[in-house]
Amino acid sequence: MKFNIAIDGPSAAGKSTIAKRLAEKLNYIHLDTGAMYRCIAYKAELLGIDIHDEDKIKAFLPNTTINFDSYGNVFLDGANVKDEIRRENMSWSASTISTLLSVREDLVRRQQVYAANKGIIMDGRDIGTVVLPDAEIKLFLTADVKSRALRRYQEYCLYNHNVTLEYIEADIIKRDIQDTTREFSPLLKADDAIEIDTTDMNVDDVIKLILSIIDKKKIEAKIND
Repeated sequence: MKFNIAIDGPSAAGKSTIAKRLAEKLNYIHLDTGAMYRCIAYKAELLGIDIHDEDKIKAFLPNTTINFDSYGNVFLDGANVKDEIRRENMSWSASTISTLLSVREDLVRRQQVYAANKGIIMDGRDIGTVVLPDAEIKLFLTADVKSRALRRYQEYCLYNHNVTLEYIEADIIKRDIQDTTREFSPLLKADDAIEIDTTDMNVDDVIKLILSIIDKKKIEAKIND
């Protein structure tokens, strides 16, 4: 018995890390929706297109492919762009790109196709409310701003990005405002989502809690079958 699992929450709340670990443990497929928006932002940069120019971005979408493998690689039009899309400026660019309706509609369609056969873990900001409103398990991960900034700083250090912790904290606050106030599919907690505050939790603790939630859901599904 496989479910679709939707994980939402603000930037740097640990969504992708948790989703990847869960996918490994459950033998599910992890679809990083944030990486998809980063890919579109990166392609716009490569083509010299302003990230606010919706018409020009919309024009290249039909000829754009985005794929993932089980090793965490991300392929844009066949090229591995895993490192390029994790550059510090891509975070803000992806958030801006995500406000464009044509981009959201295109990527949401792709995400829903991926999830049609179940066994998908998808993380983002509107998964439980827009992309997979029928997901059997919905989670909303959150944490205080300082904790999220430190996590993002440590992530950037792995990619040798030269950026300060103070700058990242300010950027996260700015992104939170943009994500929660955008016109199309803003960051929202689904009514039936389980909220998990990860501020004082390590990854293993979060995984253990989520696995217990999944086990409970499986029991309920068998009883109701």
